Amino acid sequence: MIYLRLFWEFFKTGLFSVGGGLATLPFLNRMAAATGWFTTQQVTDMLAISESTPGPIGVNMATYAGYMTAGFAGSVCATLGLVAPSIVIIVIIAAILKHFQNNKYVQGAFYGIRPASTALIAAVGLSVAATTLLNREAFSATGRLENLFDWKAIILAAAIAVASNLKKLKKLHPAVFILVSAIVGVIFKF
Repeated sequence: MIYLRLFWEFFKTGLFSVGGGLATLPFLNRMAAATGWFTTQQVTDMLAISESTPGPIGVNMATYAGYMTAGFAGSVCATLGLVAPSIVIIVIIAAILKHFQNNKYVQGAFYGIRPASTALIAAVGLSVAATTLLNREAFSATGRLENLFDWKAIILAAAIAVASNLKKLKKLHPAVFILVSAIVGVIFKF
């Protein structure tokens, strides 16, 4: 039964997360709250791992979440659930596109989807920043403002932002920054 539920939850995610892999994050956060399969902190970890591995972020996150929930079979069900709506929609669109590609309503619909996907991705960015750079538990426990911020993470993010904009380092592949960040995280026990 867990496999069918995994497929269904990720099918809904794949159907409505317009805008790419980062647009799946709000759906994963909702799924975490609704099912208890993983926490919102684990969603942030999924994002980090999914961005660090080859392939589409959304598919990587579905595979990872499915594996965490129900092992290898769960990863297959979650991944198939996420990509199934896209496959069905692409087949349907390809069959009828010639008839509607110049239709002003179809063009208007695609134009309207752009701000929605931008808003979803912006919301995800803010959510990831808050989860990564803020320490809400420490702040709740002590009530002290200085405990709200995860200073090590803020310093690392600032150092990467500065380094990625330096002329000499700007030419480096983004994987270098991910690798250095992982090494720093291990050394400083993030």
